[in-house]
Amino acid sequence: MLPSGGRLRPDSGSGEELKPLVALLHAARFAELELQARTLLETLPHFGFVWQLLGIALSKQGKDALHALAQAVKYLPDDATAHLNLGNALGRSGRLEEAAASYRRALSIQPNFAEAYNNLGEVQSELGQLDEAAGSFRHAIQIRPELAEAHQNLGKTLLRLGHYDEALDGCHRAVRLAPESASAHNSLGNAYSRLGRFDDAINSFRRALALNPQFAEAHANLANSLRSTGRLEEAVNGYRLAIQINPHFVPAYTELATALRLQRLTAESEAACQEALRIAPESATTLTVLAELRADTGRFPEAEQYFKRAVSTDPESAEAWAGLARVRRMTAADHAWLDAAQRLVQRGLPPQREMTLRYAIGKYFDDVKDFPAAFANYQRANELAKRSGPAHDKARVRRSIDLIIRSHDSAWVARQRHAVTAPGRPVFIVGMLRSGTSLAEQILASHPAVYGAGELTYWSTELTALLPGPGSTANARPFQVDDASLASLRGRYLELLQQLSAGSSRVIDKLPTNFLALGLISAALPDARIIHMRRNPIDTCLSIYCQPFEALNTYTHDLEDLADYYREYQRLMTHWRTALPAGAMLEVPYEGLVADAQTWTRAMLQFIGLPWDPRCLEFARTQRTVVTASKWQVRQGIHASSVERWRNYEGYLGPLMSLS
Repeated sequence: MLPSGGRLRPDSGSGEELKPLVALLHAARFAELELQARTLLETLPHFGFVWQLLGIALSKQGKDALHALAQAVKYLPDDATAHLNLGNALGRSGRLEEAAASYRRALSIQPNFAEAYNNLGEVQSELGQLDEAAGSFRHAIQIRPELAEAHQNLGKTLLRLGHYDEALDGCHRAVRLAPESASAHNSLGNAYSRLGRFDDAINSFRRALALNPQFAEAHANLANSLRSTGRLEEAVNGYRLAIQINPHFVPAYTELATALRLQRLTAESEAACQEALRIAPESATTLTVLAELRADTGRFPEAEQYFKRAVSTDPESAEAWAGLARVRRMTAADHAWLDAAQRLVQRGLPPQREMTLRYAIGKYFDDVKDFPAAFANYQRANELAKRSGPAHDKARVRRSIDLIIRSHDSAWVARQRHAVTAPGRPVFIVGMLRSGTSLAEQILASHPAVYGAGELTYWSTELTALLPGPGSTANARPFQVDDASLASLRGRYLELLQQLSAGSSRVIDKLPTNFLALGLISAALPDARIIHMRRNPIDTCLSIYCQPFEALNTYTHDLEDLADYYREYQRLMTHWRTALPAGAMLEVPYEGLVADAQTWTRAMLQFIGLPWDPRCLEFARTQRTVVTASKWQVRQGIHASSVERWRNYEGYLGPLMSLS
C-alpha cells in the first residue's frame, strides 16, 4: 500500500515552523524528521499536521506509526490524507477491515481521491473481495488514468479472477506508464506466465531483476517459468537466489522443494520443506509437497495423513483436498470428502483452484462408477484449464510435424557418422501421454541392471531450440544438425546419465513426448533402444482428458484438439517406422502388456539386451521414486480396468470415436 497520498495540509501553527520538517520529509531524512516532530509536538500537541509528519517518518523507518496517525485523524477529522495514512498503517498491521473503513472515510471527504480507491482495492484484494477490489482499482484509474500502480493492481486482481487477457492488458499499461518499475514488470511476467507464454514471462521477470536484482519475488517467479519449460536446474538456482535474498520466503522454499522433487532429489526436497515448516509450521502448501513426496515413493497412507494435515490447517486448500483423492481409490464412504470439495467449488473459487478440485471430483465419481457426474466434472475442469492457458494451435503442430519429417528422413538418420558412436546404455520409452510409459518403466526398473531416470527433458529442450517459433510458415526450411553438434549432444546426454546412475548398465528415459525427437536421438545415439508404447487411441485420449497437465500441453483440454493431435502423433510414428534403422524400435501394446505381462516383459528385456529377472513381474513392490500422474496406478500391479475404459463414456466422446 502507498505510504502516503494526497496533499499534506497544515492545520494550524506557523508556516515557518513547518518548513524545516517538510524539507526533511522531501530529503527522506526520516530519523531527523521524527526527532524534530516530537520536539514540536511537546509545545503544540494538537497540531494534526505534525502528527501526520511524525507518522510518515515512523512508517518510513519501519516503526509503529498507528498512534501518531490516529492522533492526526483526531485533530484533522476532515482531512482525507490523514485518513488515508491511517488506513495504510492499519493495513500494515493486519487490521484490514479498519483500514478499509479509513479509506472509505477518506473517499467520503474527497470522492476523487484516486490513491484512496487504489489502497481500498488492495485491502479488498487481501480480504478476498476480488470483484470489489477490481471495481476500486477501476475507479482509481478513471480518476487518474496515469496511476501505474492502479493498472498493475487491477491486472493482478484480474489474474486471480481468471480474466487473463484483461489482466495482461492492465499489466502492459502499468509497464508503459512506469517502465522503470520492477514491480510492474514482475506483474506483467505473472500475466504472461498464466497465459502459458513462458518466453515472454521469462523476459519480463529478467527485466524486473535488471531493475532490482534484490527482488526476491521476481527471482522465484522467474524460476517458476523456467520450471514450466523443463529447465529445472535453472529453476533451482533461481529459488535459491530468492531465499538468499529473503531467508524467510516460505513460497520460495516450497517451490524449490517442488523443483527438487521433479528432479527426484527426494532428500533435498524434504529438507527444503522442513525449512519452510520451521518458518511457517502451518503452511498447507508445504504440507502438500511433503504429501506428494510420500506418494512418489509409494507411501500412500503417509501421504494421505499429510494431505489431511494440510486440510486441517487450511480447509480451503484445493490442492490438499484434490491430493486426498489421488492417493487411493475413492468409495461411496468418502461422502464427507465429496461434500467438502463440492462446497468449495460452489462457493466460487479462482479458476486454477476450481480446476484442480474438478479433476479430483471427476475421479471420485469415476471411482464410484457414476460416469455422467464424472464426465461433467472433467468437462468443467478442462473448460477452466483451456480458458486459463494458451490457445492450442493445430496448424503449428502440423507444421512442426511436417518439418520434423522433412528434416529427419531415413537417409539423414541412417547416414554413417564417424564422429558419433554410442554404447547401448540409453533406453527410451515413448508414446502419447497416458499410454503406459510409466508402467513399462516401472517393470524394467525393477531389474537390478536398470535405472529408471523418469522424464528427462534433455531431448525435448534440444528439439524445441531447433524448431521455428509461433510465427513460422508452412515452407520453413528443413533443419539439419551436423556431426560435431550431434557428438556434443551425445556427450552431454551420456554425462547426464552418468550423473544420474553410474552403476546401471541401462538407464531409462521415459519422457513420452520424446517421440518427436526420435530422429535426433537415433542419429546422436545410434545404439539407443526405443520402446514405443501403444494404447487404444480412445482410451489414451480419454485418460489425458481426465488428468491435469502443464499449460504447454495445449491440446489436452479439448476432445477435438486431442483427436487432431493424436492423428499427428500417428503420422509421425508412421514416418519413424520407415526412417529409423531396422530393429531400433520395439512397439509394445499396452493392452498386450496388461493381458500377458510375462511375455511382453521378456520381449522388452531381450530388446534392451538383458536377461530375464522375475523381479520385473513384482514391479509393484519396487522401491523407487515415481513423480508422474501414474504413481499410484503403477504400484497396484497388473489389472485390466483401464482397458476399454472409454466405453463408460461412449456417449460423450464424439470427436474421439473416429480414431483407430
